[in-house]
Amino acid sequence: MQAAKYWFQAKSHGYGWSWPLTWQGWLSYAVAAVLLLLGFVLVPPWSNAVAFAVVNGIVVLALVVVCWLKGQPAPSRRRT
Repeated sequence: MQAAKYWFQAKSHGYGWSWPLTWQGWLSYAVAAVLLLLGFVLVPPWSNAVAFAVVNGIVVLALVVVCWLKGQPAPSRRRT
């Protein structure tokens, strides 16, 4: 059986993931960045702040879900 290939490496300290390990991870970051910029252009914060926050929240949440599904699990934390 082949080992799982993660798109994102787990951080050694704290929560979350580090920089992408594969081209799929970089593509995920690039798509999220483009969507955030597009949201800024299509729904400017000065015209409708609530819609702007919702659009950005959806993009960030989608990126977190991708990182959670395709990212390396956090290392076990053992007390010595």
